[in-house]
Amino acid sequence: MKILNFILLFTSLIAFTPRTTEGSTNITTISDTSTVIKLNNQAFNARLTNPNVTIAKANQALKIAVKLKHINGIAESYRVLGIGNSYKNSIDSAIENYLNALTNFKKSRNLQGEAKVYNNIGNLYRDIEPFKSLENFNKSLLIAKKLGIKELIAGLYLNIGTAYQKLKNYSRALSFYKLSLTMFKKLGNKIGIIQSHQNLGVLYFNLSDYTKAKENLQEALAKAKEEKLINSVASINLTLSSFHIAQQEFEEAERSIAEGLVYTRMLSDERLEYNYILTSYELENKRENYFKALGYLQQAYKQDSARYANNTSDKISLLESQHVQLARQKESELIIERQKNTKTLLAASSIVALLSFIVIFLLIKNVKKSSRTNFELTRLNKEVSKQKDVLDRTNQNLEELIEVRTVDLKIKNKKLSEYSSHLSHQIRSPVATLKGLMLLEGDNLMDKDELLEQIEKCVNELDDQIININENLNNPSRSSLFNEDYAD
Repeated sequence: MKILNFILLFTSLIAFTPRTTEGSTNITTISDTSTVIKLNNQAFNARLTNPNVTIAKANQALKIAVKLKHINGIAESYRVLGIGNSYKNSIDSAIENYLNALTNFKKSRNLQGEAKVYNNIGNLYRDIEPFKSLENFNKSLLIAKKLGIKELIAGLYLNIGTAYQKLKNYSRALSFYKLSLTMFKKLGNKIGIIQSHQNLGVLYFNLSDYTKAKENLQEALAKAKEEKLINSVASINLTLSSFHIAQQEFEEAERSIAEGLVYTRMLSDERLEYNYILTSYELENKRENYFKALGYLQQAYKQDSARYANNTSDKISLLESQHVQLARQKESELIIERQKNTKTLLAASSIVALLSFIVIFLLIKNVKKSSRTNFELTRLNKEVSKQKDVLDRTNQNLEELIEVRTVDLKIKNKKLSEYSSHLSHQIRSPVATLKGLMLLEGDNLMDKDELLEQIEKCVNELDDQIININENLNNPSRSSLFNEDYAD
């Protein structure tokens, strides 16, 4: 390839002249660049309604941008891919996309693109490491203020507020949310206004200001439905259901859960559906529908176990995909280089004979370099072997973790089974006694003082049984719900 590039360079210096067809090629390139921009915009706008569309269109844009060697287009495509994967909770893929985007934006010296990516990375860390999240948001804010990007500044204020809320610094969170809402209203950004009201609702709920919480959440929900923002409707209903449970508004909570689940399943968001299962458990527990609550708890344990297995599989797949991606990237670069040199090759065809001596000389030189290439290949093979050993050790550790998790799940299932058995045997006994006492009282066969004494004993027995069950259920060091001398 180096020989070929040398020939092309030499040819262009001697005999290359622009052709009249080059103007039409530029028009085609401009048209293709517009297609990349259009596809990325469509992908970004679909993020709150259908993340799958976001990923599909961003991939289309990426293919065209790579073909054109359009660096900014490649960078933006990776960034939008990262957004789509983050809404799908594919965190490993999202961070990989964002880092690729950041590399390309820096390559093209696109500060605005860099600012957007730092904001996106901050959102990924928001629920995991709030301080690292703030670090990325502040990097983005510094660039956004320097360039005067008002939309991005408003969004960053919203995200910074959320990071402070995660750190339980509610006063700072509230000040940033208000700044964000004011800016979004001035800019007429409907999505930003909805997200600001949603976050304010969550904040006021944490501050136990239920009036303002309900007002902001209901306003956010109504506007999200108007804009058909599926993701926002699903997440707002989750917060509203917790709000209604806290207010003992169980029917309203049930309606919010039912509506939210419909939108969640449209998104195929397993993480959000898992949160709805836990909220349903909380609702039935507050209603004292313990058997139904247990059902939701078991469902949550099953989904948690399945997610753990999927995450293990995803990590292994990621290691494999990294190698595949590197190979594809190198192949794409070769294709781009060949396309770039096609016109120059046509112009150089008239003087190939003149360059034959140069070709022979460079071929001989290339043979000498082959020994160095072989040495480099040997080194790379050793490196691949080392990486394989690391992957094998990682797989072994993951298998051990899965085994520990399986034992833990078996213990929890055993406790749940014993809890059900105990409800039907131990607690039913004092209840039956109470019924008998009531019958004796109805037939005037028992003195009132004696009746009250017996009722008190039954109630105390029930209370002791319930306290004992709760203590054992929440004791992770015990493999069984009851001691052996207490079991039936």
